[in-house]
This record gives sequence, structure tokens and C-alpha cells, in this order.
Amino acid sequence: MALWKDSASSGTGFAGNVPSGSASAPARESVPANVAPLSPEAPRRAAKERAGGGESIIASGLTLEGKIVGSGSVRVAGRFKGDVQIDGTLTLDGGARLEGQVKAGAVIVSGELVGNITEARQVDLLQGGRVEGDVKAGSFTVAPGARMRGKVEFGWDEESQALSDTGTGAL
Repeated sequence: MALWKDSASSGTGFAGNVPSGSASAPARESVPANVAPLSPEAPRRAAKERAGGGESIIASGLTLEGKIVGSGSVRVAGRFKGDVQIDGTLTLDGGARLEGQVKAGAVIVSGELVGNITEARQVDLLQGGRVEGDVKAGSFTVAPGARMRGKVEFGWDEESQALSDTGTGAL
């Protein structure tokens, strides 16, 4: 069933099972240029987009315990206790708390993280953010007003570390 009439038909408007003269039919004179008609593939395509690069949110009123593993991004505004292993970005909003080990593509901390960041391309500790644990990242930035207690290793990748350990790396 098509929701929009074809542009070759008599005008544009709603094409459903409701007679056009009835009181419950929507009064649509034209279709905006940025609105595409729905196809049977639209729900499947939207699900793929959400699975591939969407952001999951733990809202500020929630407290969860468990494990997060996946390829998307996660925003924590509430409280989460458990390990996080994602390919995308982990964002801890101000007032959020995460207790557990973190392995993510990028980590942005405005809230509180109690645990180690074992691997990340980038870690940003923003103003008001707090980390209690060790951090191992490709790059690490700290804003004024942030706090951290732990050991930090950044700027080292596995290849350069292996070369320097064998003594064959360039200085």
C-alpha cells in the first residue's frame, strides 16, 4: 500500500484507504521536497542504520548492571556497573557514573569512571570529569577542572612498543 500518490497521478496528496472526501482524511495539498515516499525496504534499511552506527542511551534516571558489547556508540547519563567493550564512542555525561573496565574506540568523560580504560584510540577527560583507574589510549586530553587518580599511557601503539622493546626502533 502506497502512502503517497505518484507524482504522475492527479496531484500529490495522501493515498490510503480513507476516501478523500471524508472528514478523517488528512488535508495535504503537497508533499515537501525533503520527504520521500516509504518503500517496503524502509524499515529494514532503518534497522541496519541503527545497528551499524547508532547511539544507545542509558538515561539519567536509570541504574543498570551487566555488560555492554557491540559496534555502536553508548551514552551513559545514569549509572552503569559492568564492563563496556564497543567499537564506537563511550560518552559519560555530567552526573553519570560507570564502574567497570572500558575498551572503546573513543571515551569522553564528563561524569565519573571508576575502573580502567584498557584500550581506546582517544580519551577526553572534560571539565568536571573524574577517572579513578588506569588509562591506556592513543591520545589523551585533559581539560581544566578534571580529576584523575591512576596511571596513564598514551601515544604508544603496539607496533612502536614492540620496536622499542627490541631496540630496533628509531629515536
